[in-house]
Order: sequence, then structure tokens, then C-alpha cells
Amino acid sequence: MIPASFPAFRIHSDAAGYRSGVESVALDALSPGEIVIRSAFSSVNYKDALAGSGKGKILRQFPLIGGIDVAGHVVQSRDPAFKEGDAVLCTGCGLSETRDGGYAAYARLESRWAIPLPVGLDLRESMILGTAGFTAGLALLRMQDNRQTPDLGPLAVTGATGGVGSLAITIFSKAGYAVHAISGKAEQAEWLRSLGAAEVLGRDALASTRPMDAARFGGGLDNVGGAMLHALLAHTAPYGNVATAGLAATHDLATTVMPFIIRGVSLLGVASAGTARDLRDEVWRRLSSDWKPACLDRIATREVALDGLPAVFDDMLAGGSRGRTVVRL
Repeated sequence: MIPASFPAFRIHSDAAGYRSGVESVALDALSPGEIVIRSAFSSVNYKDALAGSGKGKILRQFPLIGGIDVAGHVVQSRDPAFKEGDAVLCTGCGLSETRDGGYAAYARLESRWAIPLPVGLDLRESMILGTAGFTAGLALLRMQDNRQTPDLGPLAVTGATGGVGSLAITIFSKAGYAVHAISGKAEQAEWLRSLGAAEVLGRDALASTRPMDAARFGGGLDNVGGAMLHALLAHTAPYGNVATAGLAATHDLATTVMPFIIRGVSLLGVASAGTARDLRDEVWRRLSSDWKPACLDRIATREVALDGLPAVFDDMLAGGSRGRTVVRL
């Protein structure tokens, strides 16, 4: 039975200013949807930190419950495809952007975006992956659809200690690629190797300002933007693919067309929030089977309740986080 009210981490912006925190909400206050779940776990993504702190324009309406990820069990359903007790997950799809998100004891979801929990994952594992793992998996799927193979050379991963970066290391290596982790945190080198990185390189490995440089990588995944993305493109081998999924440093990109027209390099965008359902299902199928990381507990470096979120947001935006933070609901 759903209680009359339950805790949620809610974000407001009104005449009193931008603020967020734990408060009690009722089911009737949640965004509409065909299924209601009893939330078990969520996670913290960079987008969540921006939204919860007000340092990024993420929410398109207020107030909203934060959290772009959620996993739990169905307690009510108006869609015959789902029944009470079913385990489901949802990432992106407007959560904490245009509709209430997963930082609540109960969540109401549009059934078209609810993913039945794949065989091979439990609810907590699905949220260690969450949007970060889904983004890394979608990047690899896009690269492989564009003929990326291990024979082209190692894949570089920038922002390697973050959620997307750390999961990309283990997912790419599980898929048979040599992975070179790019990080400014030298003290995390052994941890990155334990995730599957064949080499750990400092940021200066991607410090080139030349239009093209030595072809060191078969491609890669960039989570940083700006000069680092330019340098990764310049160092990519002929017909390699570079996926871009983040802007931890900047959203700007000053580069040239030379890697594209001389080496045939491809720059692939990875937009996880609005991914078509067929692609979404395929990525989760792979993440729960042949791409499933063997070291999820090593990547989940922190677990918090709702009242611990503000400190996690501050740490993440200051560049101090490592791996993934699971939110226990």
C-alpha cells in the first residue's frame, strides 16, 4: 500500500530562489504515467549535480523531483505489459528535466520508457550502471555500428575517473578493446588499471594543438570537451571513431576538418536521454550480458540516502568524485 506521503528530493525555483532538499510529497503530486514503482535505488550523474545545485539549466519546469535514474518494483500498473512486482529501471527519458525523477520512495513512470530489469542484473547493479553505463554502452554500440574494431588500435577514454569514464573502461575492455585511460588524477592510476585500463596516461598525452598528430588511438570516448576532444581527434587512426558524451571542461570545440577529410575519422554524438527504444533495449541487453562489467562493486565507490545528495553534488562539481555513487531509496 502506498503511504499518503513519502520522502523525495525536490528542486524549486521561484520567488524565494533556487533551492532543493528532502521533503514529503504525495503520489497525486507526481508527473502522470501508467506505472508506479516502489523505488529501490537511483544514482548520481553529473547532470543530477548540476540540477540539484542550480549550477546548470537542466530542469525545464519547477518544482520537480530530481534524479535521472531509478530502479524498483511495480506497485500499480495501467499497462498490461507490466504487473505488480515486476522489476524495472528507467534512465533519462525526461526524468528530472520535464517530469519528476527517481529521487523519491515512489516514482510514476511512462510505461513506454520503463525497461524490464534484464536477466543478468539486479536492481542495485542496474543503478551502478544507470545513465553513465548506458552512455558508455551506447557510445560503443555507435562506434561498432561504424566499423570500430580492436584492430584499429586502443580506445582512449578521457575523464576516466568519472562515472561514464570508469564504466567505459571496463565495458570497452570486456568487449575486447585495449583501453588507455586519460586522467589528471595520477593517484588513481592503480584503480583505473584494476578496472581494465591497459595504460593510464596523464592529460598531457592529449595536449596537442596540431590539426593532426601521430595516430596513437583507434578512437575513443571523450567526456571533457574542448582542447582534449580536439587532441583526441588529431591522434585518431584512419577510419577510427571518437564518441563525445560530456563537457566536464567546456562545451566549446575549436578544431579543423583535417582528421575527417584526410583520415576519415568520425565524430559520433552520444545523447543518452532521448535514445530510441530499440537502441535502448539493445544497449541494456548488452550491458546485462557480454558487456556487463565484472567489477561493478569497485566502481560503486559511495552509497548515500537522499539527505546525502547535496554533499555528493558539491564533490562531483568540484572534480573530487570517483566512480559511481548509488542512492539508496
